[in-house]
Amino acid sequence: MCYLFRHTSKPNSKGYFHSIPASKNQFNNLTFQHHYSTNSPCSSAKIVPLRCAIVRLMETQEGSASKPVIDFHDINEELVQKMVYDALVWSSLHGLLVGDKSVERSGKVPGVGMVHAPFALVPVKFPENHFKLACEVAPIFNELIDRVSLDGKFLQESLSRTKKVDVFTSRLLDIHSKMLEMNKIEEIRLGLHRSDYMLDEQTKLLLQIELNTISSSFPGLSCLVSELHRNLLKHYGEWLGLDSKRIPSNNTVNRFAEALAKAWTEYNNPRAVVMVVVQPEEHNMYDQHWLCAALKEKHNVTAIRKTLAEIDEEGELLPDGTLLVGGQEIAVVYFRSGYAPTDYPSEAEWRARLLMEQSLAIKCPSISYHLAGTKKIQQELAKPNVLERFLEDKEDITKLLKCFAGLWSLDDTDIVKRAIERPELFVMKPQREGGGNNIYGDDVKENLLRLQREGTEEDAAYILMQRIFPTVSPTFLVLNGISHKDHAVSELGVYGAYLRNKDKVIINDQCGHLMRTKVSSSNEGGVVAGFAVLDSIYLMEQL
Repeated sequence: MCYLFRHTSKPNSKGYFHSIPASKNQFNNLTFQHHYSTNSPCSSAKIVPLRCAIVRLMETQEGSASKPVIDFHDINEELVQKMVYDALVWSSLHGLLVGDKSVERSGKVPGVGMVHAPFALVPVKFPENHFKLACEVAPIFNELIDRVSLDGKFLQESLSRTKKVDVFTSRLLDIHSKMLEMNKIEEIRLGLHRSDYMLDEQTKLLLQIELNTISSSFPGLSCLVSELHRNLLKHYGEWLGLDSKRIPSNNTVNRFAEALAKAWTEYNNPRAVVMVVVQPEEHNMYDQHWLCAALKEKHNVTAIRKTLAEIDEEGELLPDGTLLVGGQEIAVVYFRSGYAPTDYPSEAEWRARLLMEQSLAIKCPSISYHLAGTKKIQQELAKPNVLERFLEDKEDITKLLKCFAGLWSLDDTDIVKRAIERPELFVMKPQREGGGNNIYGDDVKENLLRLQREGTEEDAAYILMQRIFPTVSPTFLVLNGISHKDHAVSELGVYGAYLRNKDKVIINDQCGHLMRTKVSSSNEGGVVAGFAVLDSIYLMEQL
């Protein structure tokens, strides 16, 4: 069962909805407004019954207003309930599923305790020009991550203070250091990324929240939600005033499968397999199985699933660097685990991670790609003139800078002072993935004051990010077979794939998208963790 309104969670899958962090790079050039608060009616997380409702116009472009995706004036509850029923049938028949956490073994045995993935009943309206921008910069971000990953000195120096106070980051850096000492060169490099954005209501800017380089979840289920909404609009579009053709195509699962298959081909051993590194209990397994099924059906490449503990027990590194797990040669290691401290409960898991890094197998991601996606590196890249260290094209640099939100380290005393005075305008982020880790509101102030009192180096474990305030709009959220009407905000994720063999770039593409929607009062938003629902895009023409 997926609960939408829980505010803390032990991460289970990297399908979380990120913070609502920021507005622009240069803090002093912006006037900030708190667009909604937890006391406003628009942010209530209370579940309300389905009723006909009037929806106000909302600003979505500079100086102009557009209608919300549905005008609720003429929609009665009977129509909504019929749409919900049809959507639940479609989801059940087409595999839009997750494991039901209330059912034992639902995260371990396929087919046991399945429940529909939480979803929005109708797609969210999104400006086409902003969507195109997010797709356009995806290959640039892919290239940036690759170049940053090759600069071992930059990664080590940027994370040096964090290493002193964050055990998890320290262990990752230790593995990275060993690879540098070995002069280990990853000639074949594969990245399957997802860059997450929110559209700031005040500035009308599409601002990046973060770039995920490890375990970018929902390549499978995101495609299904787009298909679900397209199917619903084909049947109900006339009554809703919506055109199913305005939902963009979404083929992430096949594009990711193609990238994995091409990496497997570059490894050049037809007997080798792709290994998916998974958590011992994974309620988001069907998203992963969709990808493995596409890999097998379209490319005849076999994938096996192993936990880090199983890799430690069954893994073997041959003298020539070949990685064997359970006697099978591994061509590609695809991580859907290994991004959080909870994935390493013992030394066995760390031994497995080191074993894989030492091998000739293609890692997705390698340890250097993993580190390149950390919060601290994101903050370092946002500093003036740092992008120029890695990219030559000035137009590309300008495009990326326009997407950057405000990011600062806690050694910036002016920003820390401002955050203490106006904590509601900032998010305090640790070096963690998986959701449920960020700090908001008065907790930002309390933690900053605590760090000042203690005078330790713990501040290096965090960065500050400005909060983004996206448009709040009504929507229907379907969880556990029940539809709830509430006010919500949405986050766009754009997938990218990058494959390189030495100097030859084989793939550098935008591969699809993910939309997640959450109740506006919720700071976090993992779909599997229970903070958000899957959604899709309804493209709105630029006005």
